[in-house]
Amino acid sequence: MSADLLGKSALVTGASRGIGFAVAAELLGRGADVVISARKAEPLEEAAEQLRGLGHPGKVVAVAGNSGDATARAAQVAAAVEQFGSLDVLINNTGINPVYGSLMDADLEAVRKIFDVNVVAALGYVQEAYRAWMGEHGGAVVNVASVAGLRSTNVIAAYGASKAALIRLTEELAWQLGPTIRVNAVAPGVVKTKFADALYSADEEAAAAFYPMKRLGSPEDVASLIGFLASENAAWITGTTVRVDGGLLATGGI
Repeated sequence: MSADLLGKSALVTGASRGIGFAVAAELLGRGADVVISARKAEPLEEAAEQLRGLGHPGKVVAVAGNSGDATARAAQVAAAVEQFGSLDVLINNTGINPVYGSLMDADLEAVRKIFDVNVVAALGYVQEAYRAWMGEHGGAVVNVASVAGLRSTNVIAAYGASKAALIRLTEELAWQLGPTIRVNAVAPGVVKTKFADALYSADEEAAAAFYPMKRLGSPEDVASLIGFLASENAAWITGTTVRVDGGLLATGGI
């Protein structure tokens, strides 16, 4: 793996497992120091210990806190600057989806919570990173969206609407924060994580059959793309949402 993030530091939210954990490992492998965050302290610290055990030279700091809490967001951003001297990369990975099915049956408080976590909190992290470091020094932001934000689906409609908003937010931020801060998003298909378990666990083979690659994604599939977008190898890429979906949308399905 290239050490193209050597001397850089990153904050990865929602990093106690799944895609966030894989992204933290990817960035460490590329030479970065990493702050990881998640809501629950114990599994987050366990994840930090696993990451430290990978043998990469970069340091790992765990700062627990709710992404919807402005004080927690500020503390997580400050930890990177205080511990590592900078915050060069922000990965907005935190997301929730407590609502399945038709929007006509959706509880509006639950929908509001989805947007608060998946969209508003992501903007909050960017604001904190901008104030603490990136506004003066520049950096790279990658938002974890979803193919559900690119094509409608009745199964996870509220979640998809929030991810569509995150994709639009990515474009707005790229325009407002350029040229020194790049802002991109990734749109995964179904990835084999606990978060997406309800979408494939009943029959993984049947779920994978919709994909040209005939398999579901792994957290590492997404993490490697994010590592690239966070690095200077992607220096002329901003305002873009890159699909990492095993070809799902090419089939016309979701």
